[in-house]
Amino acid sequence: MTAGTDAVTLGRRAAASGEWAQAYEALSSVDPASLAPVDLEALADAAWWVFDEHQAIQARQRAYAGYAAAGDDTRAGAAAARLAIDHFSRGNRSVGSGWLAKAHRHLDGEPECREQGMLWTIEATVRRFGGDPEGSLELAERAAALARRLRDGSGLAMAIHTEGMAHLSAGRIAQGLTLLDEAMTSVLAGEVDPYLTGVVYCNVIGACLEIADLRRASEWSIAARDWCDSLAADSPFHSLCRVNRAQVARFSGAWAEAEAEASLAAEQMEQVDSAEIGSALAELGEIRRRRGDLDGSAVAFDRARAHGADPQPGRALLALARGRNREAAAELRSARERTQTVPERVRLLAACVEVSIASGEPAEAKACAAELREVTAALTTPALEAMADHADGAVLLAQGDPEAALPPLRRACAAWADLHFPYEQARSRQVLGTAMRAAGDEEGMGELREAGEAFARLGARLDVAAVGALLRPDDALPAGLSAREGEVLRLVASGKTNRDIAVELVLSEHTVGRHLQNIYSKIGVSSRAAATAFVFEHGLV
Repeated sequence: MTAGTDAVTLGRRAAASGEWAQAYEALSSVDPASLAPVDLEALADAAWWVFDEHQAIQARQRAYAGYAAAGDDTRAGAAAARLAIDHFSRGNRSVGSGWLAKAHRHLDGEPECREQGMLWTIEATVRRFGGDPEGSLELAERAAALARRLRDGSGLAMAIHTEGMAHLSAGRIAQGLTLLDEAMTSVLAGEVDPYLTGVVYCNVIGACLEIADLRRASEWSIAARDWCDSLAADSPFHSLCRVNRAQVARFSGAWAEAEAEASLAAEQMEQVDSAEIGSALAELGEIRRRRGDLDGSAVAFDRARAHGADPQPGRALLALARGRNREAAAELRSARERTQTVPERVRLLAACVEVSIASGEPAEAKACAAELREVTAALTTPALEAMADHADGAVLLAQGDPEAALPPLRRACAAWADLHFPYEQARSRQVLGTAMRAAGDEEGMGELREAGEAFARLGARLDVAAVGALLRPDDALPAGLSAREGEVLRLVASGKTNRDIAVELVLSEHTVGRHLQNIYSKIGVSSRAAATAFVFEHGLV
């Protein structure tokens, strides 16, 4: 037996037992021209598992050519379908479409087989990313029916999870999550092969995070960690799992851990030129933006875009944080034109509300908030409903109706607290505190202080500064008067009636009256004349 034959035998055995590093070392030592198609396919699988994506594609293309030349349409079709996945995941859509067409050419006339179901599942995913969730669902359902007839556990789990993803993209959240949970139970039961196990884990956890279902994402992330820890140290799924863990940690408020996970994932992916590096860099940019590291965030977002990712709305909100409001609005308009899924649309609309308010465009903010409310009304997802409540409250406050803003903002705060989203809760609490003060309720000061303390615990430097700016004006006024109370008091001293003040400050007369009661109590007077005297005595004119 020759050395080459020994290496092939060793490589076959190692691949059959999932010892991918050993299989890769053995099979890659042999001249590819002397390998049979089945061994080239084993080399391709091994190369993928050790993060050598270039070698994986080259070996699989050779395997495809060998199967096609031998007239083995089933295996040629399967190899073409997997090549389509590899190229689509790398952003090479034209090449991926070409391999998808080849797979159809080989498999469409064949008797029913699991390879056909996998091909339909791949095509369903392509349609979903292309903005056709209903077409995606139809193909996924066809694949699931075939898998049931063939008793193909891996194919069924893939098809069911693809159905779930299509429902989520169309905004049918409850239906989608039910199917994703079912697919995950198949994974836990060991009914799915290792590669597809990783695909399902990553997609399901990613989908849960996309709709901000942190509880579900955390549960599946724990299960995925156990599975991931069982893999070889050089498996690509380690880095993919790190991106998911970074997102979970970000939502939970563990930002140092989140940044460490995202940084390590990006570093590992960059070393091997992984197609998924864009998602890791986009997550890293978002974490840094929240921490107030604007330069670091910009670097990460720019690198993410260079790798084909679309880091929105984070990139637009970064521009807003730098005072580039027009740039932020333009980024969001462009992103909304490209939006393919309902969860993406929700995040972009929420950001549009924030940017429009900051830019002094209340009409645009109101329109975006109304669209956001319309979209989320059919989703019945707590986090997305909280986003809509926050947006509604912020718009009402910007329109000068702080009392009407209070109920939706209180609902948002309660929802974020229940979901354990500390940053989002603090942001809603900041707006709530501002609205309460504008409505004449001095307890708003307490809400602002709580928000500031929460931001400080998280390490959100810019948010701490923003809350501090809201609290500081009170220090410049006597008797603990708030900035709004100071405005009301000055207008009283100028001879304005409650109705005049309400019109000028865009408040209700009831709110003006409440402010006056608080003012009288603080400065120890009981009449407008005495209040006017206080203004002149303290130089507040």
